[in-house]
Amino acid sequence: MKKVINATLGVCALLLLFICWRSIQDDQDFNAEVAAREAVVKARLMEIRSAEEAFKLQNGGEYCADWPVLIDFVKNGKLPIVKKQGVLSDKQMDDGLTERKAAEIVNSGDEAAIKANGLEGFRRDTVWVSLQDSLYNYEGFSADSLCYIPFSNGDQFELIACPNTTRSGAIIMVMECNAPDSCFLKGMGKQGKRLIYNRQEEADAKGAYPGLKIGDAGNNWNNNAGNWE
Repeated sequence: MKKVINATLGVCALLLLFICWRSIQDDQDFNAEVAAREAVVKARLMEIRSAEEAFKLQNGGEYCADWPVLIDFVKNGKLPIVKKQGVLSDKQMDDGLTERKAAEIVNSGDEAAIKANGLEGFRRDTVWVSLQDSLYNYEGFSADSLCYIPFSNGDQFELIACPNTTRSGAIIMVMECNAPDSCFLKGMGKQGKRLIYNRQEEADAKGAYPGLKIGDAGNNWNNNAGNWE
């Protein structure tokens, strides 16, 4: 009888150890899945930031708040690439010659001025290349998927672009792109729902955004940084 009791206790002890191990392992697996999802969403947000900053440079300093327009820009837009030949010497720069001035002299075709400034081997030629091939040159990239939050079953990032007034009174163009926790943490069971709730409570207490985002359309302009950076 004693042996039976000891054996039963031994089995119970092993079962408790297994339950504890399984609980710890489940937590580790859950945290790893959360981190993996966050990494994918952050990467997508940085792709969006690259597109927005290229768009701004070619559209009078304004960002884009319309997904079809931004996606079309990524698909069909061009980026200027400056091909450089030759460099300015310290003496040339001390004499007041800049890259811009040197390029203007060379582009003028004035052989005498080119020779006088020692720019015979200086060239600055601008060529236009595919924006998509330049910024997203990796297998699997799809411009059409840029607007969708990963793991959300089709939810789109919130895209904001608007003017804002700084504390000094200057007006600047700002952008913001948001991915709520409730979108990219979908389908993670009770733990996921609890995490979303806890993060919402924490964000509310801090006045922060409950999710991942780049930029800030409010009064905290941050040069389009991510809220995790």
